[in-house]
This record gives sequence, C-alpha cells and structure tokens, in this order.
Amino acid sequence: MNKIARFILFDILKNKIVIFYTILLFIISWSVLGLENNYTKATLSLLNVVLLVVPLVSIIFSTIYVYNSSQFIELLLSQPVARVKVWFNIFLGLSTALVFAFLLGCGVPILLYSSIETGFSLIISGVLLSIIFTAFAMLSAISSRDRAKGIGISIFIWLFFSIIYDGVLLMLMFQFADYPIEGIMATLAGLNPVGLARIFVLLQLNISAMLGYAGAIFQQVFGSGGGMGISMLVLLIWATVPFVLSLIKFNKKDL
Repeated sequence: MNKIARFILFDILKNKIVIFYTILLFIISWSVLGLENNYTKATLSLLNVVLLVVPLVSIIFSTIYVYNSSQFIELLLSQPVARVKVWFNIFLGLSTALVFAFLLGCGVPILLYSSIETGFSLIISGVLLSIIFTAFAMLSAISSRDRAKGIGISIFIWLFFSIIYDGVLLMLMFQFADYPIEGIMATLAGLNPVGLARIFVLLQLNISAMLGYAGAIFQQVFGSGGGMGISMLVLLIWATVPFVLSLIKFNKKDL
C-alpha cells in the first residue's frame, strides 16, 4: 500500500465516526446473531441492516471526507505525483478503512454465529457495498464544488438504489405483465447494486419467497449457481465503473 493510502487509512481508523460505526455494527450483529436461535432468520435480519446502513455510511462519510481533504489533495497535486496515483490512493485508503470497519463490526459475529456459506456471502456483499458506495461518493464529490450539492447527490444515489429502484421495477412489472419480459427484468435487476447484493445472499439461503420479483426472475433465468456467479461479477463491475468515471473527471478538473 502506498504511503498516501496508508496515511489516509490510519487517519480514518482514528476517526470517531468510523469507530462508532464499527461498534454499532458489532453490537447489532452480535445481538441479532447471538440471541436468535434460527440462523436463517437472524441472517435475514442482519442482511436488512447491512443493505441500509453500510451503503449509507460509506457514501456519506466518504463524500464528506473528500470535501474536507480538498486542501490535502491540492498539496499532493503540487508535488511531482501523478493525478491517477493521488485519486486511486484516496479511494484505496477510504475503501480499505470502511471495509476493515465492516469486517471488524459484522465479520467477527458472522463468522462466530452464522453458517460458513451464508456468512461468507453476507461478508462479501458488505465488503463490495462498502467499496461500491465509496466509489459513488468520490464521483459525487468530484462532480460538484458545492459541498451541499455533492452530499445531496450522494443521499439521492443511496435513496435511489435502496428504495426507489425496486418501486420503479415493480411498476414496470405491472405495466408489462402481459409480455415476456423475464430477460429484461433480470437485466434491470443487475443495474441495482443493493438489490443485487440482497439477491446474492438470498440465493445462498435458497429462500425463493424472500427474493422479491427481481430476485425470483434472476433465479429463474440464471439458476442459483449461475445467478450467484453473475451477481458477483456485476457487483465487481459496479465497484469499478463509478471510480473510473470519477478518475476521468478528476484528471480533467481544474483544482
């Protein structure tokens, strides 16, 4: 790890918000998994928490951190350091810190109380969501100089993928219910990283009733094994594309 990324990592790990976030995740995970005898029900409860809290904290905290680090970024750019290296190391430091906080807060209780297969899929989903929404945060921050506007964009991204998208998908399903749209709906399901993370875990649990419409279509089209592989691949793409777009904007932007 580069010195820049290492400095950012240790700086974030000392941040009170990140420490509180880690402790909160640990308390919630331990309470849900340790006090519930049915591990499937406990995993589903923890999954709902992870799908809401992890993306929200990752995108809001990362957006604010990038804005607060504007002078530090300008100082780095005044040195003989490539812009690509600076931006990548900021992303690496931010995402690594948030992933570490998630692993410490949720990973330890999951490994202690949940089954290996289901617990591992839940950990992978949380890690990828942390990285994906950190990338979205950097894209939001570099898209606007106005801090309030950038944070507003980040909140809207979280709201869209966590709440609005499934409603739009359900509306489309009712509007075109008479047509063979299974393939299209499976494709649209892959355009939501939060929904895709949920499907990834639920496919491992093999609970068809809990998959929702998009998840049921996804399982019908690809099957459990293929659906998990494809969802994992698409999540990795989601972790890459927003960061690449933010990097392009950062290289062109006059700071």
